[in-house]
Amino acid sequence: MIDWTPLTALIVVDCQNDFADPEGSLYVRGGKAVIAAVNGAIADAVKAGSPVFYTQDWHPEKTPHFKKYGGIWPVHCVAGTWGAEFHPSLVRNGRVVRKGANGEDGYSGFTMRDSVDGTEIPTELEGLLREAQVESVVVTGLALDYCVKATAVDAAALGYRTVVPLRLTAAVELEAGDGEAAAADIRSSGAEVI
Repeated sequence: MIDWTPLTALIVVDCQNDFADPEGSLYVRGGKAVIAAVNGAIADAVKAGSPVFYTQDWHPEKTPHFKKYGGIWPVHCVAGTWGAEFHPSLVRNGRVVRKGANGEDGYSGFTMRDSVDGTEIPTELEGLLREAQVESVVVTGLALDYCVKATAVDAAALGYRTVVPLRLTAAVELEAGDGEAAAADIRSSGAEVI
């Protein structure tokens, strides 16, 4: 059970068409069901006065993040395209933090990494949480083994009490067991997985 209060923020990670729709270029199996469950959490959070924040991959057409330019991923969430849009069934009721807009690897909602020199660049998420006087976060969305994990690990490192409810996320599973490994990594960071 999540204790929703104005000091607890809900972070909804990358619930975008390319991840949540079977026609998306990087579809996460079960993505649509995750969005339905996340919508329930959004309703609970809003009712309790908890702030809600959304992260959104927002890549340029050409970036070293993509396989065809040296990365590991198919082209996905290109700024201004259908794939980058939030899934139409996702309830929107909060601020949006975009990541990867200048070609960075944008896994965490808190930081991006320059894909050429590795320099870390903060997003605006931590500032928004501090401004809202948030003490704990609930991290949900897509996908568990990449962006949800990175966001949760960073949140714990920044001192937020961090909870990841497994029913509100799903894994890409490039390799079998990636989801379980991600949950273990999240636990090791000091965050709670429920």
